[in-house]
Amino acid sequence: MRRCILPATILLVSFLSLPVLGEQPSADYKSNPKFQSAITEGKQLAQHRQLSFALDAYKKANKIADGKDIDTLNEIFALQIQTGRYKDAVSSASSLESAATTPALKSRAEVNHGYTLFLQAGDKHKPELMHAADVELKAALVDNPQNASAFYLDGKILAYLGNMDAARDQFKGCLTCISPKDPSYLRAQHFADDPALVLHKMAPAFEVTALDGSKFNLDAMGGRVVLIDFWATWCGPCNEELPHVKKIAKEFAGQPLVIISVSWDSDETKWKNFINKNEMTWVQYRDADHSLSREFGVESIPHYFTIDSDGVLTAEMLGSGSDVEGKLKKLIARAKSAPQPQTASHSGN
Repeated sequence: MRRCILPATILLVSFLSLPVLGEQPSADYKSNPKFQSAITEGKQLAQHRQLSFALDAYKKANKIADGKDIDTLNEIFALQIQTGRYKDAVSSASSLESAATTPALKSRAEVNHGYTLFLQAGDKHKPELMHAADVELKAALVDNPQNASAFYLDGKILAYLGNMDAARDQFKGCLTCISPKDPSYLRAQHFADDPALVLHKMAPAFEVTALDGSKFNLDAMGGRVVLIDFWATWCGPCNEELPHVKKIAKEFAGQPLVIISVSWDSDETKWKNFINKNEMTWVQYRDADHSLSREFGVESIPHYFTIDSDGVLTAEMLGSGSDVEGKLKKLIARAKSAPQPQTASHSGN
């Protein structure tokens, strides 16, 4: 098995997009050279992925601000989440709640608090922490009844707690707060239809603009199986796998399968020329900043994911020589036997 590794300098811990509490009135500490220096140092260290040192720098700035700078608290909170310091993040979320000056801002802080408790609950979903998270998220909805993030996360938590009817209500509430054009809308709709899906390992929800200009939304695949192929033109093992992917695209043409190849290439022209030369006719997307790769936790290529017609992540295969075809046959057969929902606008491959 051969693979290409993602350079360590751009690795990030994937985490929920956390709401920022927004601007605050100017304060004397902002003109303090020590405060400004600490903020600059924190930003630079974070950019170079030295997260623990960046956290220390922001803590220094927060101390100078007497713990009242909302922007600094947000940076501290986000870094604590990224580095797995969940207990510390709970404390920071409480500080953000105290610093909030409006009900809407307090609601965002309460979502942060609930999310951190959810993370603390871990894979075992410890009931006491899940119930505590539920309390925080319901408080967030009292402060802002239009907080879509609070509805969505509380729906997930209630599903884990086994309260499917209440979970469905929260997902429906989420749908009333976001536009149907929002990439998260379809995922929330799927969960509202069947909250039990929360209990499965779902692929990250995402929407990207493909090479042909069309929008690819994972949750809009209309009951089809999805194969995601992370690769690059300069990756030797990926080039060895290309005939196999082309074979899959040809063999399953007309079947309920969508293939999307996600490239790490930085050179757009080279990427396009390679695709044209090799007649890669399925969906193509260039993940130049590796943001989508981080969502999936991809650190090396070639890397495959198979996703069933419900959006459940069914398999992850790394390196060349993976039995992708065998897994797809089973998933496609199951998709054919299931009731077919309305298909999405993107034709796939």
